[in-house]
Amino acid sequence: MSSRTSDRDHLILAAQAGDAAALSRLLALCQADARRYAYRHCQASDVDDAVQESLLIISRKVAGLKAAAAFSSWLFTVIKRECRKLARAMFRHEPLPDEAAEELLLSRPNDALRIDLAHALESLPAHYLEVVLLRDFEELTIAEIAQRLNESSGAVKSRLHRARELVREYLLDTEPAARTGA
Repeated sequence: MSSRTSDRDHLILAAQAGDAAALSRLLALCQADARRYAYRHCQASDVDDAVQESLLIISRKVAGLKAAAAFSSWLFTVIKRECRKLARAMFRHEPLPDEAAEELLLSRPNDALRIDLAHALESLPAHYLEVVLLRDFEELTIAEIAQRLNESSGAVKSRLHRARELVREYLLDTEPAARTGA
């Protein structure tokens, strides 16, 4: 066993016993390894945050560590988890999930929603409006619409999908009062 490992094990045991100075030395000793590991698993901009948060977690929970030999793998696991958490936080500003969008639309009074839907449909280009009316109001199948428009089923599906997306964007984009002038 190397001198460095036995020193580290001694620091871990002392930190587990509540020795604040040993905990400080332990965290200082493992900081370089933590940073190197974080550089491999985090975005460069998240390295400092991941290391800081990981060392804070280690300092709070070191007393619960069962074996001093498991310290390094535990430290690396905590860092990897923090890197993942920071990466997920970076992508939290995505568009509303379908459930949240549906809830937002359903919170509007029915009359206001009907008016907004009519405005959204009126805003569609004619070739999009046509497929929405054929599918959702005349209740034709994709094959029937394709035959009527002399288009492929794929083209009809694509146009219908895009039309519905445009209507959805219109309904979610602005407040109802802003569009109606109320």
